[in-house]
Amino acid sequence: MNPVTDAVRPADELSAPAAPAGCAQTSPGAGPADRRRLRTARTPRGRGRAARLVALAVAATCAGTLAACTAADSGAGDVAGQGYVSGDGSVQSWDAGDRRGPVRISGTDFTGETLATSDWAGDVVVLNTWYAGCPPCRAEAPDLTDLANEYADDGVRFLGINTEDDAATAQAFERTFDTPYPSLEDRDGRVVADLSGVVPLQAVPTTVVLDGEGMVAARVIGEVERPTLEALIDEALGEEA
Repeated sequence: MNPVTDAVRPADELSAPAAPAGCAQTSPGAGPADRRRLRTARTPRGRGRAARLVALAVAATCAGTLAACTAADSGAGDVAGQGYVSGDGSVQSWDAGDRRGPVRISGTDFTGETLATSDWAGDVVVLNTWYAGCPPCRAEAPDLTDLANEYADDGVRFLGINTEDDAATAQAFERTFDTPYPSLEDRDGRVVADLSGVVPLQAVPTTVVLDGEGMVAARVIGEVERPTLEALIDEALGEEA
């Protein structure tokens, strides 16, 4: 499976075309509670590979439909004066034989604990770059929180990588969104440099899914849509079954 999907979120509900059946459409002004009401139901892993591919195809269809607004309207591309580079939500995944890695990163989280992905051998790992002042990071945070909680018992680890914030700022963000997983403090850029040596990141946020062997299974550049990330995680989990 090698889907590559370009996705841009609408600037507002009025300018966005109607989403096809099965798509969850939100506006940037919607709060966490609104987004929860609009989310697409999680794809049961018991349906196998075909169901996971269908879920990813639906997510790609939604993304393509929502790409009707311009890059300037949606915030895609370089964002002058905003302190971040916004991606367009594009998705790339790699078949097992084509994957790069393994990814081995380590560092200290905002509580002072040392963490290393090498300690999670056999688990699917979701890496997400972010910082508190990044608008798309804030927009995707509720879904990342929900998915981390939902997959906690399924051998899936989430790990944030924060390149900008001090501990107080990062922890305030984590309290706001009830983030259940740790983030590495990376203001010196070492962790991102190590990761970029295997898979280019290109934007904040970027989400990377590692398979159970630490190989790069998928990457999403920019704000990740919940159905897309669910399908990518389910695909990686299915390989471990």
